[in-house]
Amino acid sequence: MDRRAKPTFFEFFAGGGMAREGLGNDWECRFSNDFDPKKAQTYRANWGKGASDVLRVGDIRDIRPNELPSDVDLFWASFPCQDLSLAGGGAGLKGERSGTFWPFWKIVDELRKLQRAPRFVVLENVCGTLTSHSGADFVAICSALSQSGYRFGAVVIDAALFIPQSRPRLFIVAVRGDQEIPASLAGHESQSPWHTGALLKAYRNLPEVIQENWVWWKLPAPPRRNTKFIDLIEENPADVTWHSTDQTNQIVAMMSDVNRKKVSDAIQSGGRVVGALYKRTRYEKGKKVQRAEVRFDDIAGCLRTPAGGSSRQFVVIVDGGRVRTRLISARETARLMGLPDDYVLPERYNEAYHLTGDGLVVPVVRHISESILLPLAKRNDSDSRWAA
Repeated sequence: MDRRAKPTFFEFFAGGGMAREGLGNDWECRFSNDFDPKKAQTYRANWGKGASDVLRVGDIRDIRPNELPSDVDLFWASFPCQDLSLAGGGAGLKGERSGTFWPFWKIVDELRKLQRAPRFVVLENVCGTLTSHSGADFVAICSALSQSGYRFGAVVIDAALFIPQSRPRLFIVAVRGDQEIPASLAGHESQSPWHTGALLKAYRNLPEVIQENWVWWKLPAPPRRNTKFIDLIEENPADVTWHSTDQTNQIVAMMSDVNRKKVSDAIQSGGRVVGALYKRTRYEKGKKVQRAEVRFDDIAGCLRTPAGGSSRQFVVIVDGGRVRTRLISARETARLMGLPDDYVLPERYNEAYHLTGDGLVVPVVRHISESILLPLAKRNDSDSRWAA
């Protein structure tokens, strides 16, 4: 085996390379794939020379194992969430988008038959994965991992622990059966806050033969978050404009009494208060009503891809009794994903918002890497290629 300075990884469903950003310089990217040409442009813009050498743009169904570089350590796959999301149509793993998990796993399984399977696999998706089709989709994923000879466990991480955005996500970390899992990384029982009630219920729903391969991953608590939503706000963003007084008044008029009181309380505080707002459809007295719902708890709501106007997040600033509103800027969405300000975003607002809203929170990826993946890689490296 060639001596390498770093462990290697493939990034599937790569988007703009946020897994790559999170894994950082501790890892070497050997291959990446995404079907979206626009996201691929952003990937190339941020990863510079050599990005085109590792990036393949196209349907994952068209990737053949013999086309992939050999001797890779980690597969990272953030497969599409739309069919597993609580806001989606409920198609689950049978859906056209989230169902791309299966061609991805076919690649892993065919590599296993060639004795080239990755040592580690990380799957990331929405927490709706745990309950989709009454838990059957989560069982199916775990069954695929178990049948391919992996031990695995899952954690739920809310990005709010790291950055000011409420964004809980499910991460399944799998380890090939011939790899050692140090006792320091795995416990005998669940651990708060990483193993939520929904995750425990999903685990109990697994057949016993699959539970035998389950790992209760142990993660350290991250340092206390020291940023608030207000810290990420641009005063004069280039891609969005502040609403007129009439437009802001219209938004306030869409609020329920509870939400208008939040604005009133912010005004009464006398200080500068920044909040986040979404327009949502609610049922009131049997009728659909569009409401504006605001939060002033120092964190933003979960970013989503802008499929429609209701999916775009707004910024609300109360300062000296004045209320101002506007759409969140593209750079603000990038900051909410933990991306540095020199990260190159698409020029078009909707494309930038779609890229970030569909992406990974960088500090969360980094925490998983530093707490689980790198220790696993170093422990199982017989010739100490990656020893610190």
